Amino acid sequence: MTEMNEVPPTSEGTADRARRRWLVGAVAGAAAVGGVGLAWWRHQPHTLIQGAESALWAAEFASLEAKPLVMSTLRGKPLLLNFWATWCPPCVEELPLLSAFYQENAIKGWQVLGLAVDQIDPVKRFLAKSPVSFPVAMAGASGMELVKSLGNLSGGLPFTVVLGSDGLVLHRKMGKVSTDDLRAWVELR
Repeated sequence: MTEMNEVPPTSEGTADRARRRWLVGAVAGAAAVGGVGLAWWRHQPHTLIQGAESALWAAEFASLEAKPLVMSTLRGKPLLLNFWATWCPPCVEELPLLSAFYQENAIKGWQVLGLAVDQIDPVKRFLAKSPVSFPVAMAGASGMELVKSLGNLSGGLPFTVVLGSDGLVLHRKMGKVSTDDLRAWVELR
């Protein structure tokens, strides 16, 4: 016998609870599958497309000073190449760290180049407010093809490539750079 204040369960209430349990289970399952997929993707080699390094060194990019930046002029010294955009919050957050890296390591032969996958006016406005110590050139929309050829198949930003003195890719990172990354990369040549 039920008490006066207690409402006996109805088949409708039981069905609602079952639907909620199913929905929570489905969301949890999707999150787990997504997490496993991301972990798997991050541990895949994401190899370079054949000829990507050669294409990079043969490229020219518009600079903010209106004369082209010729990549071949940077060959022969280690290069940290960072693809970024003004509309990308993690890209903007890591720029001061990259600027400090360049200031500390330029004397050791390190070069840093920011390639903006953006339009020139927003980049100029951004850099006027938040300058960096390293050169920035414009990769524009075609920069995404270069990003993909260098192993970032998703085309996400920021994307950083470390090239050795020999011009070959030594390391790549999808996502925001950390001080630990930079400490490890400075040992690469």
